[in-house]
Amino acid sequence: MEAQGQVAVVGAGAMGAGIAQVAATAGHPVHLVDGRDGAARAAVDGIVRRLDDRVARGRTTREEADAVADRLHVVAAVTDLPECALVLEAVTEDLAVKQALLHEISDHQPSTTLLASNTSSLDVDRIADAVASPERVLGLHFFNPAPAMPLVEVVAGERTASAYVDFAADLVRAWGKTPVRCRSTPGFVVNRVARPFYGEAFRMLADGVAGSATLDAALRGAGFKLGPLELTDLIGQDVNLAVGTSVWEQTDRDPRYAPVPLQQDLVAQGRLGRKSGHGVFRYDAAGHAVDAQPDEARVAELVGGPLVTDPVARTLAMLVNEAVDLVDRGEASAEDVDLALRLGAGYPRGPIEWGRELGYDVVAQQLRELDAAFPGGRYRPSPALTREHA
Repeated sequence: MEAQGQVAVVGAGAMGAGIAQVAATAGHPVHLVDGRDGAARAAVDGIVRRLDDRVARGRTTREEADAVADRLHVVAAVTDLPECALVLEAVTEDLAVKQALLHEISDHQPSTTLLASNTSSLDVDRIADAVASPERVLGLHFFNPAPAMPLVEVVAGERTASAYVDFAADLVRAWGKTPVRCRSTPGFVVNRVARPFYGEAFRMLADGVAGSATLDAALRGAGFKLGPLELTDLIGQDVNLAVGTSVWEQTDRDPRYAPVPLQQDLVAQGRLGRKSGHGVFRYDAAGHAVDAQPDEARVAELVGGPLVTDPVARTLAMLVNEAVDLVDRGEASAEDVDLALRLGAGYPRGPIEWGRELGYDVVAQQLRELDAAFPGGRYRPSPALTREHA
């Protein structure tokens, strides 16, 4: 796609607006569509305000900001879109909605138009079932906020043509983002490999190993920017649970991804995190946690102590296990897995790198110990841990 190639974004929520801003900043005329009255116009107005703020802070010039704003166009319906090189949907995470939308788009765009979904967990192949030419359908999973986050997962379905995957990866790179390639499997890379980061914390909290702030402090001490429980509050307990449940369902309810009743209870009670003022933690009007003081003495007891009560060792063992399993299945390269978790989840190291540092034999033994302590299949070691190429 040339720098001036036409791009359309369907869905003008926070993610769609962010992607539109990225594409317009890279030089593309961008056409924004949303079925809700006034939503696309409001999204463009929000982008212009953010550009004005960047000018005020000296991060861009007035001329550059005005040029980006001039490339943004509101379109009433997908049937009114001009011919585009790329149409990307960023609507609600509902398979039927996405299928119907891409079917309509494909009927009104040239057969060469790349059709992309910003889905975070749905199967790209099932989305593509609604399109007569599924070889041009793939996933472009941006992370929120799209203008700031560097990672984009380029997700290929079984029928996606390699030329379109190459094209999409090159396009993302030209937009100043870092693409990682993966197959369309449950959760892709980041949302699959990261499940234990949240799950282990909720399980240990439910088992009374330590308080929520103490568990978070232990993981921050290992180099993670946020603890898993405060991070789920930031993401939204409902959103985090929905993604985890989607992975669990798509993996035939593999016990590795089984939802934790404690988190299900939080969602049922409306304790969704910062946005509701109460999740794992309580929040004041400014969004600051008011009950998040860790027991530092307890942190010191846990980290380096018995495996079953060590939040860091348990979490790392599970992250490494997920990562080597994904690579062993051929769903992404080891390099892309590490890159994805560093850039998309902010991990201090990639899990493959961490596994090599810890020793795969050590991780395998830790998992066997955890599997004996908590039988049921959640902690089963990947066969890849014992292979030289892992």
